[in-house]
Amino acid sequence: MPELVLVTGGSGYIAGWCVAELLRRGYHVRTTVRSPEREKSVTEAVSTAVDPAGRLSFAVADLTADEGWEAALKGVDHVLHVASPLGAASDDPAALIGPARDGALRVLRAATAAGVRRVVMTSAANAASPSSYATEGVTDETLWTDPDDPTLIPYRRSKTLAERAAWDFMETYDGPTELTTVLPGAVFGPILTSENLGSVGIVARMLSGGMSGVPRIGLEVVDVRDLVDVHIRAMTSPAAAGQRFLATGEFVWMADMARTLRDGLGEDGRRVSTRQVPDFAVRLVARFRDPSLREITPALGRRNRHSTEKARTVLGWEPRPAREAVLDCARSLIAHGVV
Repeated sequence: MPELVLVTGGSGYIAGWCVAELLRRGYHVRTTVRSPEREKSVTEAVSTAVDPAGRLSFAVADLTADEGWEAALKGVDHVLHVASPLGAASDDPAALIGPARDGALRVLRAATAAGVRRVVMTSAANAASPSSYATEGVTDETLWTDPDDPTLIPYRRSKTLAERAAWDFMETYDGPTELTTVLPGAVFGPILTSENLGSVGIVARMLSGGMSGVPRIGLEVVDVRDLVDVHIRAMTSPAAAGQRFLATGEFVWMADMARTLRDGLGEDGRRVSTRQVPDFAVRLVARFRDPSLREITPALGRRNRHSTEKARTVLGWEPRPAREAVLDCARSLIAHGVV
């Protein structure tokens, strides 16, 4: 019998691709949604990439409540815990930290009670980064972001505390279930649906002309298809048990992304601005006009990078170039009528 994998948050960008790829590889998949009304849209999105062929099922469960998780984990062999509170109000740290940390613990408690073989949890590269961005260089999985740094934005704090809580839980657990965490960079690539774009919204905004200029921000671009691949490798490799794996991609400046879109899309890229906004201008706007930009100002001009040597050597993972991920993302957004 094919193994059953639970993917949390099936309506999300990364989770949807996890569901599709697992089905393509022959697994049975169960995914969680917060309400039964979401089942149809998830099925339609996944069906654009693969025929579910009766192997996709749903469980209603929410990271903020205990109900539904026992049923969701019944009979499950592996879990990809991908669901994240990304998108909650950034000025309310509790709105991010609580669901991320407590949700991870809910999933782990239910998974260990059900005797699941392995949980692969999606963390973030920002949970293995210098806290204040004050230093540059290359870091690996041995570094933990300091969650007590007062300059840390709520999203980074939530991902760090959630992953730390998961590992702390496993230290007190004595049973067969294993934990592995995957720490991605900036996730781009094609979309399955125009709903819940996640980080892909950056490319959509650039294509639509919604960015009159680009800040001097560097991103480690990873294609969503490669991110899903490393999740599945982490799920199946015996050597991955109890390990953290950085899954970042090639480092590129946003200005380079903009030029890639302009040069690679022809007429479709005509509205992309390649003008780089000076750091002082971004800081002024963040201070007086757009407080949401305050979260990116510490990263202006920084080349903080992460090593993926561990994922490459232990899991045999090879991500595609950033240019391919960005252009495939843009073409998919255009095809879906997002821009």
